Amino acid sequence: MSEITIRVNGQNRKVNTDPLTPVLWVLREHLGLTGTKYGCGKGLCGSCTIHLNGSPIRSCLIPVSNCNGEITTIEGLSENNDHPVQKAWIEAQAPQCGYCQSGQIMQAASLLENNDNPSREEIKSHMSGNLCRCAAYMRIIKAIEIASEKS
Repeated sequence: MSEITIRVNGQNRKVNTDPLTPVLWVLREHLGLTGTKYGCGKGLCGSCTIHLNGSPIRSCLIPVSNCNGEITTIEGLSENNDHPVQKAWIEAQAPQCGYCQSGQIMQAASLLENNDNPSREEIKSHMSGNLCRCAAYMRIIKAIEIASEKS
């Protein structure tokens, strides 16, 4: 066990854990940030997507000791759930069961941060690593298109 300091949602946080613990479990179990979901544990589904220094990563794969810089979780995307992607998600009624949605939203937010007017093909390509068991893909794409129009 080691004391590790990480920067999460704009705050420095100290945790006592094994440095090889995936950041997903540090967020959920040590910091109580349960918006980031565990899906497959292999980085294949995207449910655990967070941002590290603005880039989307699969938090189930990355040891907390490798998280140098700013971590942003779904809780830190906006204070009042008013990020353009979050608002578009509601407008498009994107979620069905909702389990994958925090990872989907974080992936979509990273796309629009770098490309404020993506084509449908660019959206599909960027989102291809995020799986939705309910197959709400068309509503997810629609939500991203709505968010891009409003940003």
